[in-house]
Amino acid sequence: MGKLDGRVVLITGAARGQGEQEARLFAAEGARVVVADVLDDQGEELAKEIGAAYVHLDVSREEDWAAAVASAKAAYGRIDGLVNNAGILRFNALVDTPLAEFLQIVQVNQVGVFLGIKTLAPEIAEAGGGTIVNTASFTGLTGMAYVGAYAATKHAIVGLTRVAALELAEKGIRVNAVCPGAVDTAMSNPAQLSPGQDAEEASRALDAFYAKLVPLGRIGRPEDVARLALFLTGEDSSYITGQPFVIDGGWLAGVSVL
Repeated sequence: MGKLDGRVVLITGAARGQGEQEARLFAAEGARVVVADVLDDQGEELAKEIGAAYVHLDVSREEDWAAAVASAKAAYGRIDGLVNNAGILRFNALVDTPLAEFLQIVQVNQVGVFLGIKTLAPEIAEAGGGTIVNTASFTGLTGMAYVGAYAATKHAIVGLTRVAALELAEKGIRVNAVCPGAVDTAMSNPAQLSPGQDAEEASRALDAFYAKLVPLGRIGRPEDVARLALFLTGEDSSYITGQPFVIDGGWLAGVSVL
C-alpha cells in the first residue's frame, strides 16, 4: 500500500530535476500523477515511463492552467493535490539586473505559484480537500547576494503559502512550502544539460564546494526534496499547514567555526 494511493497530483516543472523525482516518487507511492512542463519531449517520455498523464503548462499563463486542469480531469476525473515546483534562477547583482529579467523570474516563480493556487484550489475543494505544496527556497527566509530577483519571489511564495493556508483550511486544503538550499539540478548545475564526464565533474565540484558550507557536507539531491514533498502531500503531515520547511543540510542553521 502506497502513501498516496488514490490521490491525483499535478506537479509543475516535472520533466526534470526536483519535479521529475517528485513525479517518480509520487507514482511509486500510488498517486495518479499529472506531469506538467514546457519541456514536452522530456515530460512525455517521463509520463510514459511512470504511467502518468502529461500536460503542457507554462505556469505564467492563466490559459495554460485552465487547459491543464481540463486535461487532467479528462484523464483522472479530479485533482486533489498540487506541487508548485516550476521555477527559474538567474545570477545577477541587483543593480545589474535588467527589468525584463526580473519580471521574467517573477512571472514564472511567483505568478506561477499564485495561478496554481488560484486555479487548483477550487478543484481540490470540489474533490473533497487535499494538499498544495509550494517550492520556495531557503533564500525565501534569508538573503543571498546575486540572486535578488529569485530571493524576492521565494519570499513572496512563503507569504502566499501562509495566506493560502489560512484561507483554504476551511475547504480541507493544507498548504505548505518546501525551502531547499543548494540542490544538484540543471538549474544550479547547467552541466547536467550535457550528460557525461563534464556533468559528473561538475557535480563533484559542487559537492566539494558545498562540503565547506553545509554542515552535512554535501549539496542536496532532488530525491531529498521529493521525500519532503511526499511527506507534506500525505497523511503523515495531516496536522501541518501554512509552514515553510527548510531542507538545506543545515546551511541556514548558522556559521560553523570549525
